[in-house]
Amino acid sequence: MHRRAFLTSLAGASAAVAGLSGCAKGDASADAKGAATKPLAAKVPAGTSLKIASYLGQQQLQFKLAKLPELPFTVSTWANIGAGPDVINAFRAHSLDLANNAGIPPIQAHYQGFDAKIVAIDITRKPNYLFATKPGSDIRAIEDFRGKRLAFSQGQAQGVVLLRALKQAGLKYDDVKLIPLTSNQFLTALQSGQVDIAPLANNQAPAYLKQYEGKGAHAIRTDVVDLLNLLWAPQAVLNDPAKAAAVAAYIPQWAKGQVWAYEHPDVWNEEFYVKTQNLTLEQAKSITALANKPLFPPSWDEAVKWEQETADLLAEGGFVKKFDVSSLFDHRFESIAARAVPAEYRR
Repeated sequence: MHRRAFLTSLAGASAAVAGLSGCAKGDASADAKGAATKPLAAKVPAGTSLKIASYLGQQQLQFKLAKLPELPFTVSTWANIGAGPDVINAFRAHSLDLANNAGIPPIQAHYQGFDAKIVAIDITRKPNYLFATKPGSDIRAIEDFRGKRLAFSQGQAQGVVLLRALKQAGLKYDDVKLIPLTSNQFLTALQSGQVDIAPLANNQAPAYLKQYEGKGAHAIRTDVVDLLNLLWAPQAVLNDPAKAAAVAAYIPQWAKGQVWAYEHPDVWNEEFYVKTQNLTLEQAKSITALANKPLFPPSWDEAVKWEQETADLLAEGGFVKKFDVSSLFDHRFESIAARAVPAEYRR
């Protein structure tokens, strides 16, 4: 598919509002480019609230089970939003202040002209995704992707995992057929045969394979990782000193919640995967067996390097324009997550 036609088809509703600016210029706490520069307030002002994404209720449940202290601000909305394109649209609509995504959505937002910043980083060392085939497929390796239809979401983690896998296998973009979809369409596209391959998250794959493995569907695993699990927020939110302080107060809870879930897999399996996601305990265990140990580095140097490589990879394919990703990081928040967790989760 021609690159520009691809971009047009994928952008959809987002493109219609791409010219809108989500950043607040001229705030006393912002520089000439709209980036907040003042030190973070030590205390969250009374009456402050945030609208936070908690996809599938994961973070809410982690906070509850870990018995973490009450947040020093009001969460006016816990939004069940996870996909990068949906998060960007929610940011634009001012219906979301803070979200948890991978590294590619902030790049996509920048490409669309929306100003947002990364405020917390969790490094991922093990693959969070595998490639699932449609039923009846004879594809067994990445090299077999040549000429095949691949589900691809430019603005989501699945997209960069696919691009990195293709590069690792020595395949060019024109060697395959990229089918523009969002991740919530991947399962249906596989089941119907619309695509030959789709990258599925580790927590999605067990249910799909259980249903279709007997019909010839199977998984192809690689060592390709999507390094970044992050929190990010619109620049307009971070330009508000009260909201910025609330974001800073949320980050330690976010980090501690992930550590708790990692350290209590049996409870997490039962309370989240079995009770809320309707998976069997066996399926839940297969997911947590692949879980990454949370890692919150005091320095973001590795994250910035990875994000630049990702942006360059997208630019190489004509999906975005080349740019310096350092503009995506708000370093006022850099060490907050690391300070909140034991040393073994910092390196």
